[in-house]
This record gives sequence, C-alpha cells and structure tokens, in this order.
Amino acid sequence: MVKADRRTEQRMVNEIMELLVTHYGGGLTEEDLDQGIVALQRALELARHSHEGQMRKSGEPYFFHPLRVAHRAARHWMDFASIIACLLHDVVEDTPVTLGEVEELFGEEVARLVNGLTKVAVAELSREALKAETYRKQLLLAIEDVRVLCLKFWDRMDNLETISALNPEKQRLIAEETRKIYVPLARHLGMSSVAAKMEALSLRILYPSRAESYQRVIRALQMQAGPSLRRIRSNISQAFEHQKLNTALRDRWRPFSVAAVRSVGRGLATLYTLEIQVDATMDAYLALGVLHRLYNPIPGKLRDHLTVPSQFGYQSLKTSVQAGEHRLRVEITTRKLARFNESGVLTPGFEFREANFQALMRSLLEGESAIDTEGLRLASASIQVYTPQGEICTLPEGSSALDFAFAIHEQLGLYAWRARINGRTQQLRTRLLDGDQVQIERSETPAVLPKWLDWAVTPRARNQIRRYLRGRVKDGQEAAE
Repeated sequence: MVKADRRTEQRMVNEIMELLVTHYGGGLTEEDLDQGIVALQRALELARHSHEGQMRKSGEPYFFHPLRVAHRAARHWMDFASIIACLLHDVVEDTPVTLGEVEELFGEEVARLVNGLTKVAVAELSREALKAETYRKQLLLAIEDVRVLCLKFWDRMDNLETISALNPEKQRLIAEETRKIYVPLARHLGMSSVAAKMEALSLRILYPSRAESYQRVIRALQMQAGPSLRRIRSNISQAFEHQKLNTALRDRWRPFSVAAVRSVGRGLATLYTLEIQVDATMDAYLALGVLHRLYNPIPGKLRDHLTVPSQFGYQSLKTSVQAGEHRLRVEITTRKLARFNESGVLTPGFEFREANFQALMRSLLEGESAIDTEGLRLASASIQVYTPQGEICTLPEGSSALDFAFAIHEQLGLYAWRARINGRTQQLRTRLLDGDQVQIERSETPAVLPKWLDWAVTPRARNQIRRYLRGRVKDGQEAAE
C-alpha cells in the first residue's frame, strides 16, 4: 500500500473512532467503551487481512470500500456494532471467513447485521431468483432490526459513487434497483436527505447528459444569484444578531431529480433553499417573525412541521419570502432537529413509527412479486386520516376509503359496503385527503369485487383482495367438480 493510501486509511479510522466516542462515549461505562474500541480494532484487522490482495474493478484496494461504508455510517450516528458490521459486510460473501466465525468473534448482533448485507447463495437458483431471495431476506431482517437497511444504504451509496469501472448495463441495473427499492425505503425511515442523494446518484448514471445539463444550470444560477444571495444572507444575519439569536445559515441546492429538471424554468425559487438553524424551538418561531418583518412572506407558503412532523418525520418551519428581486424558500429548524432531518431513524431521540414500518415490510413480503415496488413507491408519500374515535391511521397518498378499511382490519375491508367521509356518504373508491375522518359501513356478506383491485393502492389491501378472489374461484371450481 502506498503512503497516500496509508494516510487516507489512518485518517478515516481516526475519524470513525472520534465520532463513536463523541456520540456514544457519554452513555457507556468506561469498560464498555474500551470493549467497543478493542472490538472495532479487531474488526479493522480482520477486514484488512481478509481483503488483502483483493482489488476493485477500478484498481483500488478493496478494503477502502468497507472502510468508506463504515465512515459514512459513523457520520450518521450508527453504533459500534453497526460500524463493525460495515467493516465486515463483504467478508462472508467474498472471503473464506464464515458467518459463524463472525458471530464467534463479535457476537450475534454483528453477525445478524452482516447476514443482512450478504447475498443469498444457492447454486440451483437463477440470478433473478437469487436477487428476489436477497430482497426478502433483507426485509425480514429489517423487521427485526432496521439498521440492516441503513447499512445497505451506505453500501449502495459508495457503490454508486465508484461505479464507473463497471459495464454500462450493470451500472443501469444497479441504478434502477436503487431508485425503485432503496430510495423509497430511505424515505420511510425519515432519511429524506439520504434518499435524495441516492436518487441523484442513480439518475446521473441513467441520464448522464441530463444530469450534466442540470448541473450547468445550477452552476450558472449560483454565479448569477451569488452576489444577491450573499447580501440577503448578510441582511438576515444582522437582523438575527440584533435580536441576539444564535443562528447558522446554510445554502441548499436541489439535487438532480426528474422533478428538479421540470422545475428548472421556474428559477431560484424551486432550486434553492436557505436553511436557518437555531438553538431552540421558540427561537425558530422568533426567527420566523424576524424574517417576515425583513422580507414579505408569500401568502399560503407557510408550513409548520416543528410541532407536527411531516409524514416522514421531517421537522422545520417552511416559508417563502420575496427578498428584493428573488423569491426564496426558507426552512427554519433547530440544530438538534437538523440532525433528525439528516439521519432520520438513526438519530438519538427520533420518533420512529416502527409499527407502521414493520406493517409495510410485511405487506410487501406478502405480495405476488419478490417485492412490491409499485406499492413501495406509492407508500413513499403518506397522509394521516382519522377513525370515528379520533385515532390516527397513516396511509399512502392517493389511498381510497377501501384502503382505509383494510388498514383497520381485514374483515372490515372484506365486508365494506360504503364510507362516510367527514360525515358525508361516499363510495369506497373515493380518494382520501390528509385530515379526513372516515367511517366504514359494513354489509352482511363479503362484497369483494375484481374492480376493487383498481380502487386499492396499498399492498395490504391488494394482497387481501387477491387472496379472497383466488379463494372464491377455487371454491367455485371445487363445487363444480
């Protein structure tokens, strides 16, 4: 290994250690912390030795891949077991080391995480069947331990960033898989920033010329609007200082995506966001007032997700203001919530709706395909509706009253006749809106019809409708015989 590689490796190892001690040192006993550091050092040695002599197709020593994955995981609040699993995530698949040896050396928790990142290997199965079984294994393990998916995100992001040595068709398959499966899963875990980065990396592979064109637009806009934005930030900073508000201002340019390309013609207002971080929630509301006194707010653009998080847990005040010639999107959040917004479920204190996520994973596994990618995509944007008793039911955006019925209970879905939405009688196919109160009226016998499959969007509802219809056809055949 050349000196530059050694320096890079040592720098990353030191940063991983510092991040783990910073994030977890205060909550561990001195003995537990020492044990964690010793285990991490052993994992580094095992990974380095196991991958010795192995090279990636780019010509890079293979060990740098798991090291980068571990470094990214450490930056997103992952613990000792997760970092060790990152370092070892390819040893079972690509070296003589077995899963049993990993468990013996590092314990059941690390072995479970490594297993979640190891592809299914059965000689009798085709490539597509192996991929399907690998998905199923990951989802089953994610129900038990959501860190399995998070580790997969870091692995996939590093693969996407270093994919250029693979043939174009292989690159395209990996990018499509990322968009269809891992991007929506990241959104479900509150990791919208991670999802956006994975999507941008995937789209650059699928549409390289569009990606470059988009980046040219962004660079031109940065040059053109740069002086004005600096003046605006300076004015805002001075206004906050006058109110003795401790703030940090951060520029955020929209990552490359299909929606971003469509918004290019609308200019700065859709491609740039000014993020303002403050110390406490009350400071965020004070900062909003100061901002709106300084620059006129755009009516109808204020969204308060500080006290009521968005469907994926994102927490901030969102507004748009007219700052001279520029219309700006502004998000105000606390420093603590900014970490939530970046790392989602991994951040200490994040309120993760684990039961909802586990139910979605189970419904995806019950589908007819290896993983219901359409259902997963639809479920990536959600609404909250209410039962007659005021209980919250979270559903994918675009769900019908029929989806609501099956979400409450399978029998309620099968016997559903019509719905009362906000006190008005509606058909089961009626699409629900955020905040609707829904009551399902039942019939005396199951009323399931084939057209219900066109009305339902949730994997759970569609699976149960299919199951019932198949059972009815089978009963009819048996009666005819």
